[in-house]
Amino acid sequence: MIGLRSAMFALAMSCLCLSPFAHASDAIGFVRVLKGEAYQSDHGKVVQLTPNMAVGQGTQITTHAGASVGIIFKDNTVIALGPDSVFSIQNYAYSPEQAAYAFGATLNKGTLAYSSGAIAERNPMGVTLKTPNGDVSVRGNQFAVKVDE
Repeated sequence: MIGLRSAMFALAMSCLCLSPFAHASDAIGFVRVLKGEAYQSDHGKVVQLTPNMAVGQGTQITTHAGASVGIIFKDNTVIALGPDSVFSIQNYAYSPEQAAYAFGATLNKGTLAYSSGAIAERNPMGVTLKTPNGDVSVRGNQFAVKVDE
């Protein structure tokens, strides 16, 4: 019986190492809702998104026609991307121990809905969203943006 428990524990640990959470320490957020096809590009590597997949600093997320993605970040900021969107995260800092709070991202095209978390609460000036036509600064809790080509 002890041998079976040890084998089950080893199997569970190996599956954990292969899961999207394998690099959870580097994650700034996680995909919580996914409909259709969407991709994450990071350092030249393109990977199809899956639910619970980790999202990291410097990531670009692209949604296809009819797709949508919901991401929740470590500070409880929520970003929802609509179809045919291109969104990238340049600067994310959430470290209450060091009083570091920043969220800088770009929406190149598509639609985005934003609901603020702890970063906007503690440092509203530290949250910016760039678009091809200008920058959005957060002064409230929620907003939506549409960028046409």
